[in-house]
Amino acid sequence: MKSFFRLCAPLALSASFLSLATAQSKWLPYGPYGGDARAFAQDPHDHSHIYLGTVSGTVYDTHDGGNTWKFLADVGKRDDLVFDNLIVDPTNANRVLAAGWVLSSADGGLYISNDAGKTWTENADMKGKSIRSMTVAPSNPKLMLIGTVQEGVYRSEDGGDHWKLISPPGSRELHEVESVAFDPKDPNRMYAGTWHLPWRTSDGGATWQNMKEGIIDDSDVFSIIVDPTNPSNVYLSACSGIYRSNDQGMKYAKVQGIPSTARRTRVLMEDPKTPNTVFAGTTEGLWRTTDAGHTFARYGDPSWIINDVNIDPQNSNRVLLATDRTGVLISNDGGQTFAPANTGFTQRQITAVAQDRKDPAHVYVGVINDKMAGGVFESQDGGLSWVQKSAGLNGSDVFSLTQAPDGTMLAGTRHGIMRWDGNAWKTSGLTLALAPLPDPDAAKKAAVTTSKGRTGKTAAAARARSTPPKIAPTRNTPPREADSGVFAFAANGNTVFAATEEGLLNSTDNGLTWNHIRSATGEPWRIVKSEGTRVVVADLHKIAISTDSGANFHVIQAPTELTYLTSVAVDDGGRVWVGGREGVWLSENDGSSWHTQQGLYVPNVSGIHYDSEGKRVLVTANRPSTLVFSVNTKNMKVTFQDAGWPLRTTRAVGDHLIGITPFDGIVLAPRMVDSPEKPLEAQRR
Repeated sequence: MKSFFRLCAPLALSASFLSLATAQSKWLPYGPYGGDARAFAQDPHDHSHIYLGTVSGTVYDTHDGGNTWKFLADVGKRDDLVFDNLIVDPTNANRVLAAGWVLSSADGGLYISNDAGKTWTENADMKGKSIRSMTVAPSNPKLMLIGTVQEGVYRSEDGGDHWKLISPPGSRELHEVESVAFDPKDPNRMYAGTWHLPWRTSDGGATWQNMKEGIIDDSDVFSIIVDPTNPSNVYLSACSGIYRSNDQGMKYAKVQGIPSTARRTRVLMEDPKTPNTVFAGTTEGLWRTTDAGHTFARYGDPSWIINDVNIDPQNSNRVLLATDRTGVLISNDGGQTFAPANTGFTQRQITAVAQDRKDPAHVYVGVINDKMAGGVFESQDGGLSWVQKSAGLNGSDVFSLTQAPDGTMLAGTRHGIMRWDGNAWKTSGLTLALAPLPDPDAAKKAAVTTSKGRTGKTAAAARARSTPPKIAPTRNTPPREADSGVFAFAANGNTVFAATEEGLLNSTDNGLTWNHIRSATGEPWRIVKSEGTRVVVADLHKIAISTDSGANFHVIQAPTELTYLTSVAVDDGGRVWVGGREGVWLSENDGSSWHTQQGLYVPNVSGIHYDSEGKRVLVTANRPSTLVFSVNTKNMKVTFQDAGWPLRTTRAVGDHLIGITPFDGIVLAPRMVDSPEKPLEAQRR
């Protein structure tokens, strides 16, 4: 085994889909398909049944050899678990083990399912341990190994229920275990690869030997495999390359044929039918040897980052790859050619969503962290299917999307605004930087003393405390190209606003050119919302409002109860809604005062969105909440429904809702109907 790190228009839904959706409590994932795939586990009882682990604590499976995938479970109810290791019990097809670790800390754990992945229980012995590797002994399915970052190597003798540390306690050398392996014939001989060098024991863990002859010192050992027909042959991959041993791992020779730039070989996988054939999944594509490592050749795209390889034990021509960004790839010719196989599988981080004004089932989403495999995706059937529309973005992350008044799509990226011309994204015109006009009388005012002995400067400060300051008037300065982060858009009549790192911009020519409407001091805004004549902009700790369609803004005081702002909305009644960790507040007098709404108790707010068609404000919250709250803006009645997923935000599409998850793409509600209103006490519970 290996380890490493590193919507719906009503007519578009079939009766079978509606039946399936109604039978499930969760909203259903609907793409865009692809993203980060981490690890496979093939069911030894059914070669067409394969499990797939992700970077966000979820598990999928396939029953057709990888052609289509189904979401199984959100394991551990947390989104920070990376599942690099899965095992299906060789004696019980319903028993599955998933070992995880957390990127940002030395945390993780082992989770066990006894119903084929539908529900999971955390193992007490491994609770909180960062598990980087796990395997089962080929000669005894009750024997298993785990490699952890903290302590070292653990072994189980009862199929994973109980675990015992078998590496030296407190060892300064044998810890941070990235890979483990059993000798296929002698389960007392075990191998462990660390962030430094590999180790071996031949007596069940009583003593350990450092294996470093022939290996470049200080090599992270990502993967170890032992030839099932001749256990003397051991392969391992490290930062410094691939190594092969002919004497059970005591001496190694570096394999030739893979260039030095492909040193990060994350996984080695041997063809079970032809042991001399070994696949190497690297950060620069797939490599294969058919002569036991003497020579290697590369297959597929060199840009692929490969995390795992699965070879069908009954058909060596069928090979699956788990990759970063491009998801699952499949080959039916032994690795000569590959095609995407992501139907049903999505691990996208969506940060933006926009709808066509004339056709609400025509939806666009923007994603981050997927480089050339990401960008913008378009759906013309409410989220049932997606097509990538990223030409010209060159791998840029997309933070925001909107549609200009003439129908042109605009995308906000780390490096400015892009316009879709029907075939590709093009840089959006020039930004005219508008600087604040200097006040020629400022020096005189500062020197004037009032009748009470206060200077003009002091008097001005007193007035500032009682009167919200207005944004300074502006004037043109030489034009320059926009090249800052663009985090949000809002449209108001013929004007489009853009919240950026350098202030608030507007465009009145469908995004061809842009002007600063705040002072050019570089003050960032991350949120902009508009409804009617009101435009609201916000950042974590500040908020400003315009009541004249964006001509003039003034700063307003956010609710003092909020430590920072995460979400803002403006509804058709002129109410301003804000949310954060402490909950939701609204103002009916443009920020002069704030109050909460009865029945709306939502901590850790992730999104607030005004649905103009449905005349409702939709509120979502971060994990552990999976509820979507809806406030009818006519009678202020609060209802809610359970999406089954934590959501960033939600939108109405036809008579349905779509939800934007943190890591699992779009999820689709079966129908756009709120749950019956529940008592306040029920919400609190």
